[in-house]
Amino acid sequence: MPAAAEPAPAVRTVAVDAEYDGQRLDNFLLRELKGVPKTHVYRIIRSGEVRVNKGRAAADTRLAGGDLVRVPPVRMAPPAAAAEAAPPREFPILFEDEHLIAIDKPSGTAVHGGSGVSFGVIEQLRRSRPEQKYLELVHRLDRETSGILLLAKRRSALVALQEQFRARETGKTYAALVVGRWPAKLKVIDVALHKTADAAGERRVYPVADDHPDGQRAISLVRIAQQFADTTLLDVTIKTGRTHQIRVHLQQAGHVIVGDDRYGDFALNRRYARGEALAGLRFERMFLHARQLAFDHPATGARLELVAPLPPDCAALVAALARQTAASP
Repeated sequence: MPAAAEPAPAVRTVAVDAEYDGQRLDNFLLRELKGVPKTHVYRIIRSGEVRVNKGRAAADTRLAGGDLVRVPPVRMAPPAAAAEAAPPREFPILFEDEHLIAIDKPSGTAVHGGSGVSFGVIEQLRRSRPEQKYLELVHRLDRETSGILLLAKRRSALVALQEQFRARETGKTYAALVVGRWPAKLKVIDVALHKTADAAGERRVYPVADDHPDGQRAISLVRIAQQFADTTLLDVTIKTGRTHQIRVHLQQAGHVIVGDDRYGDFALNRRYARGEALAGLRFERMFLHARQLAFDHPATGARLELVAPLPPDCAALVAALARQTAASP
């Protein structure tokens, strides 16, 4: 017996939840029409097939709670097979209320799916909390970076927190273990960065001159936390949030991060991973950890200062380096 044909998509009328008050129409549709190419979403808006309260609307139209959005028939991408679906997962929680969640993200976990990654933190948390109507990433961390990651449980919280990040009103400090002895006088790195992507979409960032046409100013403040024989543990506070900023700034200064597989010392990374660099202790990740984050609560305005302790593998490496340094003549 032939398989039954899939029903043709039909016109839908979607009521805008109060949580999405103020959201742009294009972003609202991209969420509603997951799997539909952006170009097609903008095409149906321009053609007038999308209506808001029975009237034509532009992509940048701001929606209000209770608005009725006419969504034309659009064939959606089939849902992912069960084997490919993100498994539900919770992460260590540093803070949570009805507005936001702060988790301690482990190294090696992407914050979201894409670029060859099937799923990340956001997809896994959504699966583990099906009752949560709204959950979005406030900012991002590299897959290899561990530490504090914020997620908004309300759109109002997302907007308020992202505005703080844009206005540089947050305090973000990272722990980084670098190769070599960091010069005590080098406390500020103010070097512009230029981001590129290759044919495969892989991002690469380069330090450039201040007057480079595609350069973006980037500022990192550096403090020595602990000095070892051949490495230095740093606290790096970023005043700008450029892609790979800390990794490239420290590399540009001549002190790459231990375990950095893109900008680091690859031969030394292999020695750490094999347990050859330090008395049989294997270290197989990049030592970059978002350890402290300060921001104003999006609803109360109270200043929050969150701290994520060093992960066990990083703490073990620091302890071993301290013992080795103490034992050195």
